[in-house]
Amino acid sequence: MDRRQHRRAGRTGAATVILLGLAAGACGCWGSGAAAEDVTGADDPLGALHRAARALRDAGSSKAGTSMEMATGGTRVTIRGRGVYDYRRRLGRLTVMLPADPTGAAGHRPITELLTPDALYMKNRGAGVPADKWVRVETATLTDGNLVTGGATDPYVAAELLRGAREAIFVGRTELAGTAVRHYRGTADLGHAARYASAGNRAALAAAAKGFATARVPFDAYLDDQGRIRKLRQRFSFSNGHAKATVAVASTLLLYGFGAPADIRLPAPADIYTGRVAGDEPAESG
Repeated sequence: MDRRQHRRAGRTGAATVILLGLAAGACGCWGSGAAAEDVTGADDPLGALHRAARALRDAGSSKAGTSMEMATGGTRVTIRGRGVYDYRRRLGRLTVMLPADPTGAAGHRPITELLTPDALYMKNRGAGVPADKWVRVETATLTDGNLVTGGATDPYVAAELLRGAREAIFVGRTELAGTAVRHYRGTADLGHAARYASAGNRAALAAAAKGFATARVPFDAYLDDQGRIRKLRQRFSFSNGHAKATVAVASTLLLYGFGAPADIRLPAPADIYTGRVAGDEPAESG
């Protein structure tokens, strides 16, 4: 294996360690209210879902809550996050809270994550990384397209995945946190989404289409009257190479506070850690 291949393999291994170390889970807080028939919402479910990413970009920014649940071998672990996202610049900042360990002791300190089209940055990563340094992982090396690696799904990537919706039904109208929404349920195809996604997300979604156990992603989406995602639950499945078992991951995204300030700045090269992370190859800074 030449040096370039060795470095790429190291980065992919690091991503796997991050995923398995963080694990993943989704919140089960569903909106209340009966799903009454809505002729307008029922007319074109696929069209509404395909336009959802554009509606977020038009909104500019929002606050975001994330929840990810991983289930494997009878064990279920949940990770939650909260932050802001700038849909026009494709930049996000999340504070990700890790669960307590099995003894009930508090988990790792909250991890700060910066989401970009090209890389995932993490601070307080642990595993020997200095507290004032960031770990940078190139999203092109992630076999899941950064849909689950960081313990949170990039909100804009999640929205663009809906461009791959091949079948969907309109469930009905309901309410989330006082906002009227339309509930859609269906299945998206990662490969199809990659073909129709924006240039910045095509490679990530194409990688996920190959990396997951199946390219089919069941979802429940709740859109407001402006077509913006208010809640999105997506269910992924991938193979755990270590245990040779299929791992089920449910990611739930809540978007609110549209127009909220989202001043997100990326770390300077000098602030990016270039040493070894948990025994893997050095993270790259450029």
